Amino acid sequence: MGIGILAGAVVGAVVVLIVLFKMMWRVAEPNEALIISGSNHKNEGLGDGMGFRIVTGRGTLVVPGVQAVRKLSLDLNETQLQVECVTHQGIPLKVRGVVIFKVGDDFVSIANAARRFLDQQKLMSERVHIVFAGHLRAIVGGLTVEDMIRDREKLTGQARSACGTEMEKLGLIVDSLQIHEIEDPTGYIKNLAAPHAAAVQRDARIAQAEANRLATEAEQQAAARMSEATRDSEILQAGYQAERDQAGARARQAGPLAEAASRQEVVVQETRVAELEAHRKEQQLQADVRKPADAMAYETRTLAEAERDARISAAQAKARETELASAASATATRVTGEAEAAAAHAKGLAVAEATRAKGLAEAEAIKARAAALAENQEAVVAQQLAERWPEIVEAGASAFGNVDQMVLLNGADGMADMFAKALTMGGTGLGLARQLLATMGPNGSDRPASTAVPTARPTPEEEVTTVEITVGDADA
Repeated sequence: MGIGILAGAVVGAVVVLIVLFKMMWRVAEPNEALIISGSNHKNEGLGDGMGFRIVTGRGTLVVPGVQAVRKLSLDLNETQLQVECVTHQGIPLKVRGVVIFKVGDDFVSIANAARRFLDQQKLMSERVHIVFAGHLRAIVGGLTVEDMIRDREKLTGQARSACGTEMEKLGLIVDSLQIHEIEDPTGYIKNLAAPHAAAVQRDARIAQAEANRLATEAEQQAAARMSEATRDSEILQAGYQAERDQAGARARQAGPLAEAASRQEVVVQETRVAELEAHRKEQQLQADVRKPADAMAYETRTLAEAERDARISAAQAKARETELASAASATATRVTGEAEAAAAHAKGLAVAEATRAKGLAEAEAIKARAAALAENQEAVVAQQLAERWPEIVEAGASAFGNVDQMVLLNGADGMADMFAKALTMGGTGLGLARQLLATMGPNGSDRPASTAVPTARPTPEEEVTTVEITVGDADA
């Protein structure tokens, strides 16, 4: 009994503890932050003694009656912007857009937002609208209509930059800022677009005309292709009809063709049998005639090759013997030739020496004769004429050798006078030789002689003498 009561008390205490723990344990959802006040806690990035604690993404114990827990939403919020502005040109405009924002995820942003919007979270969008409206008016006042139309990103960027500091103080961050529409009550934008609209309309009409032209060309090309397809179809049909006709003709000719094919097959078989018979006869001829003949030819060829090799070996040996003999003979011939060459060389030296001695002797004789001629020219000439006088007389008498008949005037005196004239002419030749030697001088130089030899002249009586000589043919 006591054990049951004790167990029940323990169970009851556990249940009470569980209930109390459940009442004290608070968990922050992913899209919210718990702001716990009533105790002095230190959070990361915050100053000391802030007076409340921030919990995100986890659970924490809260003492009931001592601490108070409130939630701050971290969800996205949006606010519609409808701002009436005046541009730098003084043109009124209405700017429509949307701002998407939320509380920052860091503790500083959560603390700033909690201080400003914890009990007024529904008014957060209104406050953001006020901030952006004021900055948009200031930014639009410094821009022209053309700038805002052509570059909306510039307007958006300037608005976000201008509002960034204030939004940070509020603990908010801007995820997106979009300018949806710029309304123009005065029609300025419409007038700006009129030239472009006219140009676009013109281009549209040109494009429409070009499209119509292309469509017409396409239709014509399609019609041409249809005609071409019709023609091709008719050609194909005609081809198919021709093929059908050919097939019918082949069917009608199938019987005769089959018969001809059968006869052809018979001929082919007969030809094959004949070829086999010829092949058999050829094989028999190979075995009976060609193989024995080849064996005999091989034997004959082998014997001939052996004989040829033997002859070649003998010829090579003989050639080697001849080569050795030729080498020995060449050696002997070379030795003999060298001896004969030495003898001929010695003989040539002797002949050359004799010739040189003879030439020296002749040169000495000529030199002595020249010296004698220089000393006594007349004596030398007289000596040479005396030595050659018989030849001179013989040459002079030879002129009378062919005389057939000679008539002499004055008788024997005329003959004596004629021979005397011949001798006188010989003397005249001696005088001319002496005069020539005198003009040449002792050294053979051309200079005049110191003495002149008078030329023999005939006497008056000799000029009167007339000789008539009749020369006849020597063979007469």
